[in-house]
Amino acid sequence: MKRIVLDRVKCEGHGMCEVAAPAYFELDDEGALAVLEPQVSTDNESRVQEAVRSCPVAALRLKA
Repeated sequence: MKRIVLDRVKCEGHGMCEVAAPAYFELDDEGALAVLEPQVSTDNESRVQEAVRSCPVAALRLKA
């Protein structure tokens, strides 16, 4: 099972990850990103990888 790693310093709150995988990511009213579920199931890995790739500032990654 892989784990989501968020670099909060890099994150600019674009929300592309939330669009790609709303069960895993959520932006609050100030644009701060919350990782709702850091452990990624095998069933959802492709969706979360899409979210990671969609980040324009590379603030997300998956770690084994």
